[in-house]
Amino acid sequence: MSSGKTLKFVRSVWESFRANSGLEPRLVDGLRVTAARPGVVNFELDIEKHHTNRLNILHGGTIASMVDLGGSLAVASRGLFATGVSTDLNVTYLASGGVIGDTIRAEVTCDKFGKTLAYTSIKFTNKKDELVARGSHTKFVAIAWKDPNNITEELAPEIANKGSSNAIKPPQTAQAM
Repeated sequence: MSSGKTLKFVRSVWESFRANSGLEPRLVDGLRVTAARPGVVNFELDIEKHHTNRLNILHGGTIASMVDLGGSLAVASRGLFATGVSTDLNVTYLASGGVIGDTIRAEVTCDKFGKTLAYTSIKFTNKKDELVARGSHTKFVAIAWKDPNNITEELAPEIANKGSSNAIKPPQTAQAM
């Protein structure tokens, strides 16, 4: 499946979050999905005052919210419009993500995608391309498979047409290529 179709679909899911969610439009409305292919999504956010803590650096809660959203977008890159619900979320902070005016970038991968659960991982880098945080996000997706807006036959045919015990292997990330 073309990266163009995946990017268009992932952006449509992001627009649905912006239109219908309470948190994302308030916290990370300026987030930009910059690339997507089945199983991998890249996005970035320009850091503004409301993204920071009292030390005027990127707040850990902002990063945690992006781990959550990023996991959903990675699931969307496999063709699910309704991206399921969280069962587990983890964040490890390695360095400051930046200050007001900096841009934080992320690459999120759907590591395993099945009929019941999806597992994602994410890495965040700063303006110097240094790793500043990483995270993981597990999503319960069984009910999401029923959404009429899904395009799983196009973006995840390996699993859309098979039994529940099958799962898609993770794609290679840009760093691994």
